Amino acid sequence: MTAQSTTLPKPHSLLAEVARTLLYALAIVMVVRALLWQPFNIPSASMAETLLPGDYVGVSKFAYGYSRYSLPGGLGLFSGRIFGADPQRGDVAVFKLPRDNATDYIKRVIGLPGDRIQMKRGILHINGQPVGMKPLGEAVIAMGDGPALRGKRYLETLPDGRSYTIFDKYEASAGDNTAEYVVPEGHYFMLGDNRDDSTDSRFAPKSSGGAFIENKDGVGFVPSENLVGRADTIFFSADGTAGFLDVWNWPSAIRWDRIFGGVE
Repeated sequence: MTAQSTTLPKPHSLLAEVARTLLYALAIVMVVRALLWQPFNIPSASMAETLLPGDYVGVSKFAYGYSRYSLPGGLGLFSGRIFGADPQRGDVAVFKLPRDNATDYIKRVIGLPGDRIQMKRGILHINGQPVGMKPLGEAVIAMGDGPALRGKRYLETLPDGRSYTIFDKYEASAGDNTAEYVVPEGHYFMLGDNRDDSTDSRFAPKSSGGAFIENKDGVGFVPSENLVGRADTIFFSADGTAGFLDVWNWPSAIRWDRIFGGVE
């Protein structure tokens, strides 16, 4: 019987194979991130309690089709949207801030092209009609390493029946009473669920004119081209009480009840 021998790969061949595998994996990740699904970290409480600081959300980039801002670096390979689909009122969407076309914001789509939007005493009005507002009582939302949010919860119901929870910190704030906004064609009106602590389409820089409340960091109407995608899933969440090296505190810092939750 002849003994069989096994020839080991040469070190340089093994390194080349590992490098090739890593390049393939990186290419796949880049394609998925650019065209299909991209993770985003939530940095502020403007969408509380739907989204909290420390949430990591998965954003469907194909939900609304693609624009230049769907691509890494906003490469200007084409204008407008291709394979486009219109957002639905009530979607939670990521978009590029119109003021600089670079900063990522996440808010709820409230006004569609042609809609008339107005806030009256903290109640959202769409096309002259108030939306449903059901009180859910007092609320305290833990913010991990920061002060808790205290206010009232309401179940807001849009004209098509879609409902979600909003948070109201104050009885009267800058955005609770506004002029009427008429959403232009090809644009959308976005609001944060934390209505008293959200810089959104109610606000815009002074140079924007129109009905906007003046705010140098404001959003104004969001062009369709600036939409990046629809937030669908919270795939991870941590409250910020444990640093990267505080391994022993990681379990208590993770918001286990939010992981793999849908974004309503």
